[in-house]
Amino acid sequence: MAGGAPIEHEARGRVFCSDLSRARGEPLAGTASRVDHWILVEYRGPWDRDVVSGNLLSSELKEHLREHLALLPNARLLFVRKPEYRVRPGRKAFLCSSAPGAERVVALELEQADDLRGIDLAGVLESGEGGSPVPSLYAVCTHGKRDACCARYGRPLYDALRDVVDPEVVWQCTHVGGDRFAGNVVVLPDGLYYGRVAPDDVAGVVRALGERRLDLVRYRGRSRYSFAVQSAEHWIRQRTGLTGIDDLELVGSSRDAEGATVARFRTPASEIHEVVVGVGLAGEPAQLTCNSSEPRRARRCVERAYRVLNG
Repeated sequence: MAGGAPIEHEARGRVFCSDLSRARGEPLAGTASRVDHWILVEYRGPWDRDVVSGNLLSSELKEHLREHLALLPNARLLFVRKPEYRVRPGRKAFLCSSAPGAERVVALELEQADDLRGIDLAGVLESGEGGSPVPSLYAVCTHGKRDACCARYGRPLYDALRDVVDPEVVWQCTHVGGDRFAGNVVVLPDGLYYGRVAPDDVAGVVRALGERRLDLVRYRGRSRYSFAVQSAEHWIRQRTGLTGIDDLELVGSSRDAEGATVARFRTPASEIHEVVVGVGLAGEPAQLTCNSSEPRRARRCVERAYRVLNG
């Protein structure tokens, strides 16, 4: 079975949510979290479910982070770590933009996390000044306190990535969304989400990224797009065979009279591909996380219409 191990039962008889999702053939496309701006802070203490409140950072730093998250549209805070850095002096933080035309990752070197209090995080992210540019970053979700699947699949994925790319650009991170699609990795600054990535898949995913291409089998979507627009992008790529990251340019999206999303992408041949996407719920309830108290129906994007317009 591609993308992970066969279904295994926990001691209490419950299967992992990622195994259930894989077994029922749940689509990956259109499931990436909507994020334009990222604040990644190295934090070596235990990761609670709530990364802002459930930690030992000073109250002043927590408030500083909350303020800057509010200043940045569609922003997310991630804690990151490297087990091999447990006793290394200093700390790191990364500021990232995945917004169109403003993609960047900036690294900050800190003596301690509290040094972030004196930094205008939103200003550094906007200007790119005040830190060191980083070409790319791999954030692998290993947030076991959030969901057991993240640790179970994320930690082997982290190790495998470090064997293929520069270990300095690979970090374990807290919840990125979509626990049931573990192992999850987000590639920054483009905001590319990949799911159900097993160690054996890593070489192919990384090789494609090095060629500025997407591995569509494991591609969940791009964080700059809504769920519906992510699904439209995926369907166009499937139809056209266009796998280059920059092959499709979003021309625009709108809502029709029935509330469906109308997404239009331009191809390198200057064709405009238009997809009408409806959003609903899956037919059958399912266990969506390992900690689900009851089955729920997952969100589903449905293609309602497709046409190619003249460029």
